[in-house]
Amino acid sequence: MALQATTTLCFSGPTFRSTPHSFTSKRRISIKATSSSSSSSSRLSNSRSNLKGRALSSDGSSTQESPYVLCFGEMLIDFVPTTSGLSLADAPAFKKAPGGAPANVAVGIARLGGSSAFIGKVGEDEFGYMLANILKDNNVNNEGMRFDPGARTALAFVTLTSEGEREFMFYRNPSADMLLEESELDFDLIKKAKIFHYGSISLITEPCKSAHIAAAKAAKEAGVILSYDPNLRLPLWPSADNAREEILSIWDTADIIKISEEEIVFLTKGEDPYDDNVVRKLFHPKLKLLLVTEGPEGCRYYTKDFSGRVHGLKVDVVDTTGAGDAFVAGILSQLANDLSLLQDEERLREALMFANACGALTVKVRGAIPALPTKEAVHEALLKAVV
Repeated sequence: MALQATTTLCFSGPTFRSTPHSFTSKRRISIKATSSSSSSSSRLSNSRSNLKGRALSSDGSSTQESPYVLCFGEMLIDFVPTTSGLSLADAPAFKKAPGGAPANVAVGIARLGGSSAFIGKVGEDEFGYMLANILKDNNVNNEGMRFDPGARTALAFVTLTSEGEREFMFYRNPSADMLLEESELDFDLIKKAKIFHYGSISLITEPCKSAHIAAAKAAKEAGVILSYDPNLRLPLWPSADNAREEILSIWDTADIIKISEEEIVFLTKGEDPYDDNVVRKLFHPKLKLLLVTEGPEGCRYYTKDFSGRVHGLKVDVVDTTGAGDAFVAGILSQLANDLSLLQDEERLREALMFANACGALTVKVRGAIPALPTKEAVHEALLKAVV
């Protein structure tokens, strides 16, 4: 599979430091995707010819015959250092890994045996076509992907502490994911989904913000369940106040919301994330399920009728990138097949135990998409946990 073919990149000091303006500048630029040689052009051509059409399951049937989760937003390349505990400048090398929260969720659901699709935009470049092919190779419907000839696929360099926690430096100036337009949306794909999942990064700039709002509106009107993971990345926003305002601007339209402890602190301007009364302030009248992830401690859940906590699995942490997305994939993969879980606390707790295991297994491997577990691996981990 394409995900197994990882690449390690080595950057000399002068080369890495020569491009900081690509990160800090807010000037809108347009860069044509060009090939440096005929062989590069040939690779792009081969990638284009391979990515069309719906992804197929292992038995050759369409993954969209069963209820599917449609994920909307960014897909990018994460560059993860091969050595933890070092700054970006000191890291000796980086491993290329496909990522982007909504795409992670889409692949995570497919890995677990569910059906998923993705809508987003990448550059008309080698990274963009590589990402489209990765979705297809992982049985994710990529018909909703679009390619921008004037902007590159987004990149993110990830710093890992010795405990596997992350800091990000993004290269989006602008990147293709920011340029998705409403006219490029596949509304048929949106309206036929069981669940429409999205984050907040697609709200930062136009035209993607308008595309996001139009897609969510179409899904809501078609009776699709809306799932929201804010996935706060403050460095991408003009200011903290702007991030808080925009994240909350679509809060009341979601049916399912997943947030972290840190995001509760941010959204409530410093209130205690462990206080149920504080968390309940974020529970709007039409919300069906509010989930709070707590890393290795597991998660809390809140509905109109009940609430509680499900403990997580303890594992050795290598890289926490994608853990929250794996958790979301774990719970959405089950809700897509049976929404009645939302009314049955015992069965919901079992589903959340499964989701916690998905997140735990993901932190044992570097990178996001390469680390997402299969259903078999999750069941095995759960069995070992009860032995």
